[in-house]
Amino acid sequence: MTRTLQLAEQLIACRSVTPDDGGCQPLIAARLQAIGFECHTLMRGPDGARVTNLWAVKRGTQAAGKLLAFAGHTDVVPTGPLDQWHSDPFVPTHRDGQLYGRGAADMKTSLAAMVVAAEEFVAAQPGHRGSIAFLVTSDEEGPSIDGTVKACEWLTERGERLDFCIVGEPTSVDRLGDMIKNGRRGTLSGRLRVIGVQGHIAYPHLAKNPIHVLAAPLAELVATRWDAGNAYFPPTSWQVSNIHAGTGASNVIPGEAVVDFNFRFSTESTPEALKERVHALLDRHGIAYELAWTLGGEPFLTPAGDLCSALGDAIIATTGVTPVLSTTGGTSDGRFIAKICPQVIEFGPLNATIHKIDERVEVASLDPLKNIYRDTLARLLT
Repeated sequence: MTRTLQLAEQLIACRSVTPDDGGCQPLIAARLQAIGFECHTLMRGPDGARVTNLWAVKRGTQAAGKLLAFAGHTDVVPTGPLDQWHSDPFVPTHRDGQLYGRGAADMKTSLAAMVVAAEEFVAAQPGHRGSIAFLVTSDEEGPSIDGTVKACEWLTERGERLDFCIVGEPTSVDRLGDMIKNGRRGTLSGRLRVIGVQGHIAYPHLAKNPIHVLAAPLAELVATRWDAGNAYFPPTSWQVSNIHAGTGASNVIPGEAVVDFNFRFSTESTPEALKERVHALLDRHGIAYELAWTLGGEPFLTPAGDLCSALGDAIIATTGVTPVLSTTGGTSDGRFIAKICPQVIEFGPLNATIHKIDERVEVASLDPLKNIYRDTLARLLT
């Protein structure tokens, strides 16, 4: 058993359903302290739902050297029905060359590979010029309000400077190394309440049907082109997730209609501009409405540069695969880190089974993943 696999199994065995760390971060901190890292544990959030955050850093020999941070999360999503798993999701299990367990792909194997990569790099380069850090949270799969965002605020208060960050999200699609995420779209949600007048369906002149009122502006919202995207991002999308109206009776005109919708937006748009355009459209139609907004995260982008090149070259050297840059998928904690770090990218194992029953990762991919992380350290910090 390799050291990467051994640590991955130890982490999977920790029952760390969000926001519980389950003992993962003490394991990681102990390994890092043994090779000279200074570790800080930051507890955030209300009693009964405390979030554990870890900042660990090993300074390089040059004050002006760059700092590369590995980032990730120890929390995992709930298992779902246990009787549908073929083995206990918190007992790491091997079948047909695969390692099974909750968090196997998302993202405990990435964390294990990052730790072992740091151990091997420090052993080979004890006088490394640049600095290495780890930023780990137990609040990524949950509401993400007491995790990485709070740790980044703490780092800002301390005056910490990050130059590069690799988030260990599972980004590979068909083969290890075929995709790097160099950005993510922003997410902006709205709950629109269209106000009508309830009444008997046989007397529509005495009521005002909010569904009918909604029809024209809804059609226009669906047809609107919000932006054209750019070389890295597809065009911004607007999608309805829920529509609710009515009392359940077939002879009552409802008094209101509620629409939940979401923007996934590129760097070509801002939350403020999108909000303004929606309000202007609704106002133009003259409807009575209330609209509440929730900004889930702003987009971030790391154009091709030092970090993308170093990681890409490490992937090619290790696997022979040439990665593509992509900004597809949902949000990640990269959106918080990008506010304090100019170059943030995501890279990790195959993502085909994340959040699924029988989540798994190919055992043979773990050490190549570790080697890619270690090679990237060498390319940027020596």
